[in-house]
Amino acid sequence: MCGRLRAVPLTEGPHRGSHVDPGAPRVIQEWDGTEWVTVSITPDLAAAKAVLYPAPPREQRPAEWDRPALGEGTGRHRRTAPAEDQDR
Repeated sequence: MCGRLRAVPLTEGPHRGSHVDPGAPRVIQEWDGTEWVTVSITPDLAAAKAVLYPAPPREQRPAEWDRPALGEGTGRHRRTAPAEDQDR
């Protein structure tokens, strides 16, 4: 799987869970198919998570829906007319 990213803390000793030292700088690495290649360096865990998990793009809704206008008549699932209008 090429293009996979990971964040490795720049601390001494074995690499432990990310929660151990959230203020430590992190190196962002990408898997190129044979080895991990350094892509960038981030100042802390929050910045590393922003690189690894970017926010999904927001869908913009149109001002009006693309639905057809209601036609004439009293079709199925339409609101019934008030009682005084039914006598006509």
